Amino acid sequence: MSSHDRLPPIPDRRLTSAQREAAQAVIDGPRGALVGPFVPLLRSPELMEHAQRMGEYLRFRSAIGTRLSELVILLVAREWDQQVEWAIHAPIALEAGVPQEVIDAVARWERPARLQDDEVAVYDFSLELVVNKKVQDDTWNRALALFGEQGVMDLMALNGYYTLLAMVMNGAQTPAPESSAAPLP
Repeated sequence: MSSHDRLPPIPDRRLTSAQREAAQAVIDGPRGALVGPFVPLLRSPELMEHAQRMGEYLRFRSAIGTRLSELVILLVAREWDQQVEWAIHAPIALEAGVPQEVIDAVARWERPARLQDDEVAVYDFSLELVVNKKVQDDTWNRALALFGEQGVMDLMALNGYYTLLAMVMNGAQTPAPESSAAPLP
């Protein structure tokens, strides 16, 4: 298998008006730049607009909060061996309060030794959903008690949204940016 970037950045002079508008919306938003999955997604500007709006909500305003959202993102990145999301989000997760020992354990595919109660709920829920394709009743009920229905919905959506991005970048072979985080083994 080759490892070249299949959908690299589009030169500015080649952007359609729809692509230019979609790109500008990402640049003007909280991300501040057209990076990661938005480079390949720009080939479908309407899809990108919808995806980035969903992602903006999930990443910056989800009902479970930034620390737990970032943990979900790392779990999905690990599941999909997604180096771009890992490179971008491992430093953000650390800054948001996910301990380095938790990040390192996730990278090694090990259950972190020390997790807070809400992190255990997110960890178990996400792995059951992504790996087993279902969530056991006790795991569901623990998450529901901690986060309510909106929080559980956002937890499922975070897993699904970042799975979509992982699939896009793995398929397009999007290269990882420079990062303070070590690449996934």
